Amino acid sequence: MGGILAAGILLSRFYRLTMFSQLRLICFDLDNTFWPIEPVIRAADQAVQQWLEARYPTLAAVISPALLREARCELARQHPDQAHDLTWLRIEALARCALAQNLPAALGREGFEIFIASRHRVEFYPDVLPALDVLGQYFRLATLSNGNADIRRIGAADRFEFSLNAGLIGYAKPDPRAFQKVLDLSGCDPMEVLYVGDDPDHDIAGPQKLGLRTAWMRRDQSRDWPEGFTAPDIVLATLADLVNALPRVR
Repeated sequence: MGGILAAGILLSRFYRLTMFSQLRLICFDLDNTFWPIEPVIRAADQAVQQWLEARYPTLAAVISPALLREARCELARQHPDQAHDLTWLRIEALARCALAQNLPAALGREGFEIFIASRHRVEFYPDVLPALDVLGQYFRLATLSNGNADIRRIGAADRFEFSLNAGLIGYAKPDPRAFQKVLDLSGCDPMEVLYVGDDPDHDIAGPQKLGLRTAWMRRDQSRDWPEGFTAPDIVLATLADLVNALPRVR
């Protein structure tokens, strides 16, 4: 895989023409592909903690973002049928903590509304929106995410034919059924779809199982491709690289 990373998107014109000759739809991951997610989640978790300290200090005194994260992981283990739904996990974990302190379970939903408002305060990587504007002139665009960001709430929905997340469709990446939903909604064959994302398992191995084309978003150039995974079709440092790599785009 080292040779692929070294080559990056420096593919021969013939290879690119062959690889992407049938491409009709580009489907994107969101977190760490369109925007950095770690600072967003930290800020959203802190917003919830500050809200609890102001409204429910007895609960705030015994929980923290780290403890709530552990509670969500435990819930996911106990309820694997719900593990794909990050919204349910957040609401339920906080509700159970509230009940343990003789507070109403409705507090879980209240806290989630604080979280999700902050969760949508994202900052796009500078290459994303200009690249989407160009790609949208040549290809159909869509998104598929395991997270609970709503692209409409962020204000970018008009760039996409449809936007899906795991909570909505009932399956989380890398489950092939999540990518099958993309094929079903688009009416495309697998070779007509390119999936772009940052996670080798969720975003590359998952769609490869159905025969989709794949692009690994390697924004952190210190990252190495993990052993044991089939290489993606193309490696990107930014979405501008994708614009430059696709033969149809001029």
